[in-house]
Amino acid sequence: MLLRNDSVRLKWRGFPVIDQALLDRVQKQAWFHKYPRGWPFLLFIIASITTAVSVMAIERADRQTRQVELDRNLTEIASALQRRATENIALLRAGAALFATQEQVSAAKFRSFAEDLQGRGDLYGSLGMGWAPLVPVDRLSALELSVQNSEKPDFLVYPRPDLSRRSAAPIVYLEPDDGTNRTAIGYDMLSEEVRRAAMERAMKLGKPVASGKVHLVQDVSNRQQTPGFLIYMPVIAPRSGGQVKGFVFSPFRAETFLESASELYRNNNIDVAVYDGAVEPDSLLAERHAEGSAEPQMQRRIDLGSHTWVVVISDRKSGVLSTASRITLFFGALASLMVMAIGRLITRRAAEDRMVLEWLQSQAAIRNSLTRELNHRVKNTLANVLSIAALTRRRASDIDDFTESLTARIRALSATHDLLSQSDWTHAILGDVVRSELAPYMEGNERHVELSGPEIRLAPNDAMSLGLAIHELATNAAKYGALSSSGGRIHVNWTLDTPELASLDWREEGGPPVREPVKRGFGRDLIEKIVAHELKSEVDLRFNPGGVECRLKVPVRASREFALRTERK
Repeated sequence: MLLRNDSVRLKWRGFPVIDQALLDRVQKQAWFHKYPRGWPFLLFIIASITTAVSVMAIERADRQTRQVELDRNLTEIASALQRRATENIALLRAGAALFATQEQVSAAKFRSFAEDLQGRGDLYGSLGMGWAPLVPVDRLSALELSVQNSEKPDFLVYPRPDLSRRSAAPIVYLEPDDGTNRTAIGYDMLSEEVRRAAMERAMKLGKPVASGKVHLVQDVSNRQQTPGFLIYMPVIAPRSGGQVKGFVFSPFRAETFLESASELYRNNNIDVAVYDGAVEPDSLLAERHAEGSAEPQMQRRIDLGSHTWVVVISDRKSGVLSTASRITLFFGALASLMVMAIGRLITRRAAEDRMVLEWLQSQAAIRNSLTRELNHRVKNTLANVLSIAALTRRRASDIDDFTESLTARIRALSATHDLLSQSDWTHAILGDVVRSELAPYMEGNERHVELSGPEIRLAPNDAMSLGLAIHELATNAAKYGALSSSGGRIHVNWTLDTPELASLDWREEGGPPVREPVKRGFGRDLIEKIVAHELKSEVDLRFNPGGVECRLKVPVRASREFALRTERK
């Protein structure tokens, strides 16, 4: 760009001057000038791509970090679920150990045991603890009568097993004995397939076993039955060869169990879903949702009471982008706009410098053209002056006569110069040239001169030659011809013969009688030799008795302007 010091180097004595170093520098910046809007946009695109790549890298690193964090959270959640199951299994093992040594499990002993271990019955996410004896089908009536006589007069086993079954496992006790659990009293758990499979597996393994997904009897009255499961601990009588007396069990609502396990892990801002065996909609046990958009999932299979669960978690985040990405995107967009603005400023300055350079080049071209034309015209003018001076010296009688004649002829040249200066040396009107030379003889006595003709534009050199010829004719008329007497008249008429040629007729009348001079004078030589040579045409000069007549052929050349000057207009 152009600096303050550069502007000092651009001018020297009022003329524009181009410093070559500045010219080279602006030329190197020409590529800015070619694409004034493309380069800022390209810079904006590059900065935006850089920002986008940075955001992508940050997001990728954030995903990797969160993937590691998600795996750690999955481990914590799986451990929490297993811990809650282990805590409940420990209580069931204690109950099984206690009741295995007793021939009969009474209501009072079971209630006391359950209250000591579970308090209100909601410990570790369970709905309580129950006792279900394993009874042969043919002894169900005796069991019903025994329970009815002890404390539950309305006790009945349901659904009633058919004769094809060998045994039943009705719920006799379920603590806490509240309204919800009371609805499950008497329910034969071997009558339902999922419960039966868990109980049979527990008897076979001799250890606690969790059932699959079931709907608890306690929730049968609810329209939306909550999925649940049970953990069974077989009670084996000592010295019985592995005979099972019954089952100590705990029922669970899966949602409540998951809520209880959530107390054992830190991050609650994740989605958790627990499935029974396989990740299928029908196998869903429980789920928890967090606020935000879901991210890629991670799952793990865990063993809970000799039963397989699948835990699926997915991380949640508050927005589409992480905080670091949003900050990077904001400042990246801001930087992109700033880069584009700076690029636009630079290209605008480069374009302005280019315009200044073109203006300087045009001014230099004009200066050079003016200098060449001035040299040419000065040479022509000096040549004319030298010729006039030489002829005037040869025809002058003394120094005063020489001075007077030379001064008058130079003034004639000056008058034509003035006319040309008014038109920036582009042309001169033929009529104006004639009037300027005859002006001294028309002041206060214009009737002596009659001028007529159309407007014809002459080239500068032709106008100067014509002005000299008219000056000599007027000087001769003032000394010896029509202008030397009060009754004399001069008629000057010009016409345009062709687009390239004009004719001018000079005719005098009313003056003293004219005789052709014996000796050729300077004026005659100037008209017939110098002017004819400059106009490149013959001059017809006649000395008639009634007055001098002269016919000039003047070329009409096309007006020529400087190309750069024309562009400026």
